[in-house]
Amino acid sequence: MIRLTTEAPLVLESCHSTWIFDTERMRFRRILKGLELDARQASTAWRPYYGLELDSSSESFVVLLNPEGTRLLRSWRHVDRCPQCGGEATAELSLDELRSAALS
Repeated sequence: MIRLTTEAPLVLESCHSTWIFDTERMRFRRILKGLELDARQASTAWRPYYGLELDSSSESFVVLLNPEGTRLLRSWRHVDRCPQCGGEATAELSLDELRSAALS
């Protein structure tokens, strides 16, 4: 399990979402890709998390949603020649869109 303490958010790209982790406040949100909306409309609300596990060998990551670790989300980082989506990411977001979603 990785617990980061930095002011900059941790950003992970999956095939269909950009995940933003506010590691100081232990909260995260997702910006959905491929929608014809601006980043604020295509992002989820901030949600608490209780741990983040990154697996560099499989590119998977697990977000623990409760202290017991019985509720979780699992996803995979999008990579070149991605085995999860066949190598095609749905869309890209600009830095301004990421900043806007991270600050709202």
